[in-house]
Amino acid sequence: MEKTYFMDTHAHLDDPRFDGDRAEVIRRAKEAGLKNIISVGCWNMEKGFKPLLEVLSYYDFIYAGLGVHPHDAKDVEDDKPFEEIKKLALQSTDVARSRVVAIGETGLDYYYDKSPRETQKEIFRKHIRLARELTLPLIIHTRDAEEDTIEVLKSEGVGEAGGVFHCFSGSMRLAEEALKLGFYISFSGVITFPNAKELREVVKQMPEDKILIETDCPYLAPVPERGKRNEPAFVINTAKEIARLRGLTLDDIGRITTRNSQELFGINKAPEKAQIAYAIRNSLYLNLTNRCSNYCTFCAKFESYTVKGHYLKLSEEPTFEQVLDAIGPEPTKYDEIVFCGFGEPLIRLDLVKKVGMHLKRMGCKIRIDTDGLANLVHGRNVLPELAFADTISVSLNAPDSETYQKLIKTPFGDRSYPAILYFLREAKKHIQKVMASVVAVPGLDIEACRKVAEDDIGVVFRVREYNKVG
Repeated sequence: MEKTYFMDTHAHLDDPRFDGDRAEVIRRAKEAGLKNIISVGCWNMEKGFKPLLEVLSYYDFIYAGLGVHPHDAKDVEDDKPFEEIKKLALQSTDVARSRVVAIGETGLDYYYDKSPRETQKEIFRKHIRLARELTLPLIIHTRDAEEDTIEVLKSEGVGEAGGVFHCFSGSMRLAEEALKLGFYISFSGVITFPNAKELREVVKQMPEDKILIETDCPYLAPVPERGKRNEPAFVINTAKEIARLRGLTLDDIGRITTRNSQELFGINKAPEKAQIAYAIRNSLYLNLTNRCSNYCTFCAKFESYTVKGHYLKLSEEPTFEQVLDAIGPEPTKYDEIVFCGFGEPLIRLDLVKKVGMHLKRMGCKIRIDTDGLANLVHGRNVLPELAFADTISVSLNAPDSETYQKLIKTPFGDRSYPAILYFLREAKKHIQKVMASVVAVPGLDIEACRKVAEDDIGVVFRVREYNKVG
């Protein structure tokens, strides 16, 4: 498996507090596993962006966001700061060329009110217009100004630019409004503070493909570094807390947030290669096909082929040898090997059997996630052939045939739901643990589904969150 990297999406490495040991700070960041850092340069009336440009000249893995902080909006007398940002973003001979990846930070700060509110709004609007012109994302700062921030963004047609709400400490409502506008949400060390209970609830609810991590250093050092000068290496503490809150591993969060950062800021974006074997938590998943008999109305692949930071859209189906090569030499280090991708694994029944029995002989625990229609696909009862599996999880997804066919566009029509019930009952004869799962689609009668699984068939019942996979 590839090494997991992290990205600090909001630092202030040009801050004077780093003047004495900036090189050491950056060395520690790289040692901690940071692949890139976005250092945000806030325009200064005397120095402009010069301090940040000097940092960029020494380190080619550091990128820049450029803007006028709302505190300094009162100091802007003309359009010179915006002209300078545009020049730095476009001038091919400058050190900042192609490393200016965002506009900002910009926004509204009514907590300190260091600039008049109407002036803050005016400067905010100018940032949004420049971001749209340059097709660069925005870095948004908002404090005690939720309503006005959203109003300005909407009125300026911000959807064409997008961006991130940095150092997020707002309400769930603000997060939801930001997501509707297409923004990412970036969390800092604030989520580790003892009094941040409500913010930690926001972290739990955010879609994984919209989460970023940052330090906002030298400010807001996370626990257990609280009270120290913050630095990019400490972003790992924020990642650990997000992993804990969401029941994932640190590697999972590193992979997810780094990919999200690359997507938003266009950094290190190489052509994506689909993963055949991909790890989530301490399970290894095998992606054998993107083919599927059904069209599930709630399937996440219609939005994205990415799961927990892994890209799964295969250009071709792997062979037995390719699958083993992707698994690597130590499959027994995982808690289980799961046949599950963005297709129906049992469409490739022969390969599932060959790989599954090979891994079983090595001592691996095997799980198969399936739609339960393999008997219809292959025209026979395939359950005796799957006895090598320790667990099978079957997508029940409805309490009756009528509901199933509304949610699942299946070529097998009325035969589908009875076939799934038969598959579950038959599976109990051959496989030690049998589960029936449902996706909690709004309006679905979960308790009726539970009754079918537990009372009528006698298998384990599992509810999967709507719009969440992996």
